[in-house]
Amino acid sequence: MAPVSAEVRLTAWVHGRVQGVGFRWWTRSRALELGLAGSARNLPDGRVEVVAEGVRDHCERLLVALRSGESPGSVDHVVERWSDAKGGLTGFVER
Repeated sequence: MAPVSAEVRLTAWVHGRVQGVGFRWWTRSRALELGLAGSARNLPDGRVEVVAEGVRDHCERLLVALRSGESPGSVDHVVERWSDAKGGLTGFVER
């Protein structure tokens, strides 16, 4: 098991009414508050893909926020994938 302070990559696919409602902007704000780097982008099928790298605890907190029901729009469910951080990300952008 990796230490809590280890850098990881979270990829999350957010399902629901999450496009055209400010969801990516909201996600970017939460990620920056947590010191994460990455992006949030709309997918053609209506989902939003969130990629975040940083300390695992902070990525887990972002995941909790995505599932919290406090975001704009309406989240039905979130599918997550964890992997090793790849690096090369600067800031957090909306795509």
